[in-house]
Amino acid sequence: MRYSRTNFPPYRYVPGKGPHPTRSPEGHSYGRETAPVAIDEESWRRCEPYLFAVDLFNHGYYWEAHEALEAIWHGVGHDTAIGTFAQAVIQAAAALLKHSTGKQDSAGRLAAAAIGKLRGGAAVILGVDTEALATQLETHLDGRRAAPPRIELRD
Repeated sequence: MRYSRTNFPPYRYVPGKGPHPTRSPEGHSYGRETAPVAIDEESWRRCEPYLFAVDLFNHGYYWEAHEALEAIWHGVGHDTAIGTFAQAVIQAAAALLKHSTGKQDSAGRLAAAAIGKLRGGAAVILGVDTEALATQLETHLDGRRAAPPRIELRD
């Protein structure tokens, strides 16, 4: 299931494999500037950059999801509830990317930080059940859940 209408990049970036998306002229996002994105509890359903970030995360584009969510993190402010949530999902995406490349110690540290933020905030923010996402991340990384976490948006 997709939430946005934006096309996925032609490849999922994994560090050390393929051209770097923003630094290499062959990268899928080379030369693109990402502006901060303001979002709130009223506008998230219509916020294409947010919906696309969720799609990127759900389809394993973890590096790209991290970049898309940073625009939201900067746009809403780091010390806001939405900023903390965005940072948690950024850390979750980074943890999943590290996990996929066999860097379990780094993945564990990033996941712990993400889980702490998800469990320390609102039960539902921007349509996301934060406890469900935290549990999915935790159980995937410790091997109790084969499927990677998915963000399911709800009203």
